[in-house]
Amino acid sequence: MKTAFKPDAQTQVVLVKAFKQGDPLTLTSPVPAGTPVAAANVCLVKLNVGPGNAGPADAPSTSAGIGIEVWLPATDRWNNRFHALGGAGWQGGPAGSATAIASLAAANVAGVEGAVSSTTDTGHAGPGGAFAMNPDGTINQVLWTDFASRAIHEQAIKTKALSTAFYGKAPRYSYWDGGSTGGRQGLKLAQNHPDDFDGMVALYPAINWTRFITAELYPQIVYQRDLAGTPPTTAQLDLVSNAAIAACDVVGGQHLGYILDPASCTYDPTKDANVLCVASGGTNATADCVSTAQAVAINKIWYGMTADGSVPDPALDNGWSKAFSSTLMGDGTHRWFGMARGTSLWGSFFSLFGLNGPGSPNGAFPIAPDVVALELQNPTIADPSFINLTGNGQSLWKSLSYAQLSNAYDRGVALQSQFGNINTDSADLSAYKNRGGKILTWHGLADELIFPQGTVNYYHRVASQAGGMTATQEFFRLYLVPGLGHGTPNGTSNAAAIVPNFTSTQMYDLLTAWVEQGQAPDRIDLQASAGAETRSMPACVYPKAITYVSGDPKRTESYDCL
Repeated sequence: MKTAFKPDAQTQVVLVKAFKQGDPLTLTSPVPAGTPVAAANVCLVKLNVGPGNAGPADAPSTSAGIGIEVWLPATDRWNNRFHALGGAGWQGGPAGSATAIASLAAANVAGVEGAVSSTTDTGHAGPGGAFAMNPDGTINQVLWTDFASRAIHEQAIKTKALSTAFYGKAPRYSYWDGGSTGGRQGLKLAQNHPDDFDGMVALYPAINWTRFITAELYPQIVYQRDLAGTPPTTAQLDLVSNAAIAACDVVGGQHLGYILDPASCTYDPTKDANVLCVASGGTNATADCVSTAQAVAINKIWYGMTADGSVPDPALDNGWSKAFSSTLMGDGTHRWFGMARGTSLWGSFFSLFGLNGPGSPNGAFPIAPDVVALELQNPTIADPSFINLTGNGQSLWKSLSYAQLSNAYDRGVALQSQFGNINTDSADLSAYKNRGGKILTWHGLADELIFPQGTVNYYHRVASQAGGMTATQEFFRLYLVPGLGHGTPNGTSNAAAIVPNFTSTQMYDLLTAWVEQGQAPDRIDLQASAGAETRSMPACVYPKAITYVSGDPKRTESYDCL
């Protein structure tokens, strides 16, 4: 295979290795403790697709090309599918390395499902965004393009070609499966390369990339400008967020523990004596009470980024109205959406991995300062992990004014052609619809990182071009799920919430049934358990909404999709 597979002059086979059932899935010796084993006989092939980007050996912007890792099940177990996996964050990694495995998940797809699977490092190895800036401080347009679109197209082409060489025939069905960056990648493929995949699972997609990620830095700017650089504590943030849940989660006379419809929640902590400190006119005498200034800051985070740091009365505008428009938001004072009320403002799940959510008291979510530094072409704005010859990151984002952050937002939009059109916000999916492609998406309404309003707005914009909601649902279906986070089972500030969720392969199974058998998914009943308690809730095809009818509000049979 290493000598025979030469699809083009830019493609190099880096490694070919067979794993028998039960073999440890590693390329290192001795085998690390706890290494998973192959579920069945599989073959690993690693590719590098040039030309990459030349430069100094130690520069993040230097790249040999796009690494692609392909997993092939044994011929007698292949189900004739290609099941590609998307990435996360900046999606660097060792896909092109001969010494490390990039995706055990892809190995599992090949070993358990029996599908060919693959992943890509999108053209760079590092975890951060420094690859996107050349050593002289200019924009690295080559790697921006590889990251935004070229790598995933090459992944599709090369995996299919390798499958054909290995099995003697091409895959019958090809599927994309990813969330966050992987969700963005799926929609980018549908927009740019509609023939690459028959179906897409594109969950909580990172579309509107520069818009929403610039807006992710907004909570930190609010803390710097309005609170003298001293954020509320996690306990204070949870106090206010849990108060929002309690004010907006009552269904059938009971508290659900999470908000069913955050678009209708107008809770305002500046008017809630139970969370305001006594010194601010409230009745809360605990250490976790919030001042009026802190309450206003939290309202700003919920409303979303504005050009001047302003925020309206939530009773008049809670920040959701423009989500339901067929016009792309961002040209006025309200630049982008904010975190939904009831969401964990500091990203409690991500703290387990040493990461901060957008509203964290411990600093910015790592991608946001990188993006703003790239927009302003000033590496010192980023955090110290951003390395560049003209100057490493110095966290100078902390000094940005509201107007300067708004300018960065505008620069991100203006630089799309140099950023590889990373925003992935084209609403024209007509070519994908016409080729018979199908797309399934869900977005949690308590997503701690990617504000779900952006996905709702995108769906409305697609519908406006596709001929309406009914026409859109013929090939693209969206589910909005209360309480779910960014791929986390509970994205809320209420740690005790029991949030009905999808199983790990549920959307993929629904997609394959839609593509291969014509079974379009409709209402999906979800469930979750904690101890002896089990709860269930429907997920509805948007724009239908979960509507309580009668009975126990913690049971799915008590709801309709209307």
